[in-house]
Amino acid sequence: MEMDLIVIGGGPGGYVAAIRAAQLSAKVVIVEQDKIGGTCLNKGCIPTKALYRNAQMLNYLKGMKDFGITLEGYSFDIETAQTRKQEIVDRLQTGIIQLLKSFGIQVIQGKGTLISPSVVEVTDIDGKKERISGRNILLATGSQPSRIPVPGLDLPGVITSDQALELDHVPKDMVIIGGGVVGIEFAGIYQAFGTKVTIVELLPRILPTVDEELVRRLTPLLKKKGIKIETGVTVKEIIQENSSLKVVAEGKQGPREYFGEFILVSAGRRANTENQNLAELGITYDRDGIKVDGQYITSVPGIYAIGDVIGGQMLAHVASEQGKSVAENLFGSGAQINHDAIPSCVFSFPQVAGAGLTEDEARKRGIPYSVSKFMFAANGKALTMGETDGLVKVISEEQSKKIIGVHILGPQASDLIHEGVLAIHHGLNAEEIGKVIHAHPTLAESFQEAVLGLNDQAIHLIPRI
Repeated sequence: MEMDLIVIGGGPGGYVAAIRAAQLSAKVVIVEQDKIGGTCLNKGCIPTKALYRNAQMLNYLKGMKDFGITLEGYSFDIETAQTRKQEIVDRLQTGIIQLLKSFGIQVIQGKGTLISPSVVEVTDIDGKKERISGRNILLATGSQPSRIPVPGLDLPGVITSDQALELDHVPKDMVIIGGGVVGIEFAGIYQAFGTKVTIVELLPRILPTVDEELVRRLTPLLKKKGIKIETGVTVKEIIQENSSLKVVAEGKQGPREYFGEFILVSAGRRANTENQNLAELGITYDRDGIKVDGQYITSVPGIYAIGDVIGGQMLAHVASEQGKSVAENLFGSGAQINHDAIPSCVFSFPQVAGAGLTEDEARKRGIPYSVSKFMFAANGKALTMGETDGLVKVISEEQSKKIIGVHILGPQASDLIHEGVLAIHHGLNAEEIGKVIHAHPTLAESFQEAVLGLNDQAIHLIPRI
């Protein structure tokens, strides 16, 4: 039987596309060589956030004295944390498998390879091959950690984020090469666990895609927690020295050396484009990923690609929306994604989240803009929580006051950002948002106050002169 859609890859892009297509009465099959859920569920979003919660609880415990609570004799067991993490992953994976079954979606275990625009060959773990035909093929093969071109990457103790999720003990010290989202999140997790962490970043600042002002404010907060951060550093080599690993590097003031029990290489991710016969079939791609048009069609009609394999914003929720878009364009009434209203989050301590344009992006587009900020130190709920570091920053078009960017550093930023996403997506302006009643006392009041500040109407802000 010919399928309406063959999906290669069962991650958050692939399985969501499959479910949406099945909802639209399409016959769908997923080919997955590893585990359903992809990197996000098995080696990324979910397991890191499970460990993040352990780190968050430890940070709470360290601050209990401020709440009049004295704790003595508590300890952290990483094996229990790892067990809990795996139970969460397994539970979610089981749920997705049941969902796919309930929608009548067949899952074939094996490596899928394009043979033609309508045929996929599947090789199972024993090397047995079978071919399946489909009217449309969706590539959702994801990404993998990038490797940096320096000697010593194969030494024991030099790890990627995959291995960092599986450590069976808390390292004494760790050097993290790369100050992007993954590096910053692991730094916060292991610092809370008790590891001495050093971040080494090639660029002039950490988190290069995040609003620059938020990074300027976040960096000293991370350092205050004990995380050492050095930017503008080029790694030359990793060598074994006695019982430690040594990172040999060149910094702003000359040669640098960093020592750690583990070296976490966190230099971004690269698209999984290998072994798909892309060139043979005439599918255009480069080192950044497969090239697609606005409907995620590759250079070969009938073959689509979404998620990390096309580069761009390598985020699970982006892949999912792209997958739904493909399904709806194929089998429904069509759909488009608003790429100016995509939230991104960094689960650091404190959290960072953003949506829409940064100030730098607004300047590059030549958009006259206004900025308003509200500090969590002036928010009643944040004060009661004991989490007053950070702010809500809102960017609007200068004349219309239409919201074009929202950036948050502080408590629950990853949840608060969605009010900003709604505002950007629907093109709301400061006056419209200002009329929306926000409950008191809540962190969300900080967003309302920041928005009201665009028109100098904020109640709890000192007037600008």
